[in-house]
Amino acid sequence: MRACPALFISAPASHQGKTTVTAALARHHARLGRRVCVFKTGPDFLDPMILERASGSPVYSLHLWMVGVEACRALLAEAARDADLILIEGVMGLFDGTPSSADLAATFGVPVLAVIGAHGMAQTFGALAFGLARYRPDVPFHGVLANRVASARHAQMLSEAIPEGLRYCGHLSNADAIALPDRHLGLTQAAEIADLDARLERAADAIGETALRDLPPAVQFEEEAPARPPRLLEGVHIAVARDAAFSFIYPANVDLLQAMGARISTFSPLADEPVPDHSDALYLPGGYPELHAATLANNARTAASIGVHVESGRAVVAECGGMLYLLDSLTTVDGTRHAMLGVLPGDAAMQPRLARLAMQRIDTSHGIATGHTFHYSTMTTPMQPHLAATHATTGAPGEALYRHGRVAATYMHTYWPSNPAATAALFRGEPL
Repeated sequence: MRACPALFISAPASHQGKTTVTAALARHHARLGRRVCVFKTGPDFLDPMILERASGSPVYSLHLWMVGVEACRALLAEAARDADLILIEGVMGLFDGTPSSADLAATFGVPVLAVIGAHGMAQTFGALAFGLARYRPDVPFHGVLANRVASARHAQMLSEAIPEGLRYCGHLSNADAIALPDRHLGLTQAAEIADLDARLERAADAIGETALRDLPPAVQFEEEAPARPPRLLEGVHIAVARDAAFSFIYPANVDLLQAMGARISTFSPLADEPVPDHSDALYLPGGYPELHAATLANNARTAASIGVHVESGRAVVAECGGMLYLLDSLTTVDGTRHAMLGVLPGDAAMQPRLARLAMQRIDTSHGIATGHTFHYSTMTTPMQPHLAATHATTGAPGEALYRHGRVAATYMHTYWPSNPAATAALFRGEPL
């Protein structure tokens, strides 16, 4: 067993300020010289970008189903060996989902800080805090923090509403100066927020005025050695598209490729950079191609290099936005049609509303791989699915995995450590 101070930041719902508070805590303790390790519950690419900037370290996913209990235990054990503080940001509300943030907190004994957006409420704040703290006795509870508080009088009313026996940790104001901007898939990417560090500094200053300024109690984490994957990609050179249009990448996925022996190079389609020379495989991750469709359509150098890569029979793995880039066209919400690469037959169109959001699994000849889907686009294509994913809990039909030559493409964002053998097959261009 190894002890490390740890706190699980959750809320009664989404949009309460979990990421702002987690980032504020990370920056506050990091600037005191502490080594802060931050995790995000479940599938997410945007919040971890903010949290990485706040803490100075990569942010990994924890999820009892997608990542797995033993893998979560190993990640926490590794963090406890090196960190002075572990922070885990939850997803949605504390008890939402199967498994939920509460399930994760209870499994590893990490006490929960409930962040409650207090705008538009007073004494009801106490009832909400009481319900979160007492709904499940097996979930350890640290305290409650009020967010978006309008005034000193408002803060006083909130603190007075807390029932005896619950810890009130203080409040943050409703100042726009610390709020994090968002767009249709969630928070704006860290690299696109010009004053992000200034916002993080102000948020850390605010946290420093609360009871959360000090380290939380230590939690005992079981020692667990991480699994060593087989070297199935020894000597394989993988080119990874990485920029503001293609940025939805789990750090654990890249770690896996390297642990299996792959060499990674990155390039930017937005900067019209070519696929790196002598690449054996190409990875086009998800992101925001729709926000940069005109630029991507005009960047002929990147397009030509991807064409050469495909025509030479080398493997391509494309997820969500990366798949859209390979299609004939992408139509943005304003109705503008942009020509894409034409590697895959089909057309995509952005929608004003969410098209699909779900945890998914896909059954391959190498076993089950886990992941999720989250997109605002729809796609029409004559391609027939090579495999089809299913919903994690209901078994309902999920996203298709298409194969076109040695190109594998899908809307599903796969958590590759859930199945290293299937991942290696993808990057070797083999059927699953």
